[in-house]
Amino acid sequence: MANSTVSKSVSNLLEATVRFCGDSGDGMQLAGTQFTNTSALIGNDVATFPDFPAEIRAPRGTKAGVSGFQIHFSSNEIYTPGDTVDALVAMNPAALATNLADLRDGGVLLVNKDSFEKKGLEQAGYQSNPLEDGSLKKYKIHSVEMTKLTRLAVQDCSLSQKEADRCRNFFAMGLVFWLYDRPLEPTLRFIEQKFGAKVPQVAQANSLVLKKGFHYGETVEAISTQYHVDAAQLPPGTYRNIMGNVALAWGLITAAQKSERRLFLGAYPITPASTILEELARHKNFDVLTFQAEDEIAAMTATIGASFAGAMGVTASSGPGIALKGEGMGLAVITELPMVVINVQRGGPSTGLPTKTEQADLLQAMFGRNGECPMPIVAARSPGDCFDVAQEAWRLAVRYMTPVLLLTDGYVANGSEPWRIPEVAEIPKIPVEHPAPLNDGDLYQPYQRNERLSRPWAVPGTPTLEHRLGGLEKQDITGNVSYDPVNHEHMCRLRAKKVANIADDIPLQDLDGPDTGEVLVLSWGGPYGACATAVHQAQAAGKKVSHCHLRYLNPFPKNLGQILQRFGKVLVPELNLGQLDLMIRSRFMIDTVGLHKIQGKPFAVAEILAKIEELA
Repeated sequence: MANSTVSKSVSNLLEATVRFCGDSGDGMQLAGTQFTNTSALIGNDVATFPDFPAEIRAPRGTKAGVSGFQIHFSSNEIYTPGDTVDALVAMNPAALATNLADLRDGGVLLVNKDSFEKKGLEQAGYQSNPLEDGSLKKYKIHSVEMTKLTRLAVQDCSLSQKEADRCRNFFAMGLVFWLYDRPLEPTLRFIEQKFGAKVPQVAQANSLVLKKGFHYGETVEAISTQYHVDAAQLPPGTYRNIMGNVALAWGLITAAQKSERRLFLGAYPITPASTILEELARHKNFDVLTFQAEDEIAAMTATIGASFAGAMGVTASSGPGIALKGEGMGLAVITELPMVVINVQRGGPSTGLPTKTEQADLLQAMFGRNGECPMPIVAARSPGDCFDVAQEAWRLAVRYMTPVLLLTDGYVANGSEPWRIPEVAEIPKIPVEHPAPLNDGDLYQPYQRNERLSRPWAVPGTPTLEHRLGGLEKQDITGNVSYDPVNHEHMCRLRAKKVANIADDIPLQDLDGPDTGEVLVLSWGGPYGACATAVHQAQAAGKKVSHCHLRYLNPFPKNLGQILQRFGKVLVPELNLGQLDLMIRSRFMIDTVGLHKIQGKPFAVAEILAKIEELA
């Protein structure tokens, strides 16, 4: 801890949650990211929740333009970005109005006093100035002239006033860094690397302002307490902080390398999946080819073409784009080509809530194509888990010659957590077999199946393996176009049986807690962290509760039905109106209890814990 000219007390905490919020141009995502990276570097376990405005250019100072970034950091293992906020940084009245409800009573409130002028207050809907009317008295409020102090700090840096004001996020960052005993060095290195060579005056200004905010915290008398959170005891290894979409991209690259395939991504930009395309485009050195198509249909059909040519075909989108890809996905199913179709779910229907999280595309994944069109479905539970799920999706695709749907959501995709970098030797290979040229007189049969009902994957151009594929029904074994009704039913049943056979090739479902009990919490996707935390708290309170989290949604693990039967009640929390709930009821005839939320926000631990206590 730095030396201080003012007497300060230090309070040791097990964990804390901080949220930066302000206008979309105030740099809150950068502030949150730097605070997260620094916390990870000093050994805390971290979980984050970025919150973006849906409007690209919402009027400055309005509620519609507020951007936020929440960080939960701890000396213990954590799974969520926190239910309530311990310290809130509000850069303007609109940010305060839209985020104050999440600040706990007695929490620290840091506001930019200079932005609380008449126009800003009116835009936020305030009738009076909350900094002066006593409405914030239940918080530890620190009203700081951030704009004025930032301008003073950079007065010798040859910046315009507009450019100077852009540095305010570094003042807020420096102040919060002091408040929670974070070192400045990692962020100073970041500033130098990002701005030093290109715009040295900006690098100098940001560094000065960062230090100014830090020194303000250690010298001002009004802020009398500093907080300290020890490093967490994580399993040994080399860690880095990673976002879900980045982990997914790296998992795809790893799967391609482990199967010795070129990785082709056909995609059209869409929130919140676009960063998969952006990240993969940075790694051409790993034989990655990215294609930004003119629309979602072109992206899907290009991916089918890449898979037909023998590459690892991948396409990534969100719910509206997946709807457009539906016909192409049917073509991939009937041609039985391996590929991975990624859906980073967001609020719907239609454009819905494009920057907010939801997991309401499960039934779309199961049934959102014409005809009998089964596809395997896997889902990631956390940012780091995306790395493993990407490889598993590709393993199933090539082993069973089928497109595989991989589901994440905005919460998982944009969130981050410490991720242990695996040793390359730890990652298993993904074997891919292509048939060799045939002997003279032999005829290639493109739908001749092995014991898994998978057909061969012949690379076009291989002598004697000439064949054609298309969307019309295939005759069994030969692949010739067939309109025979009996053959059509036979082929539909074969494709369904092939997907069902995957249940023999995936792990049995595990269980967190006792084998039997009063309540089983059954979850999938992003709610994993909130469910796991709530169940652990209920178990600590003596409740007979267990947690079952699904990675495999089609087919389900073989022992899932047996697990469900052993509990008095099955609680299914979902960020939808009951889609897994419906699937479980219809498949296993279990009278489940749904807990549904579609507010564009993840579950709070308290919401799930309250429902567990009600049922138990």
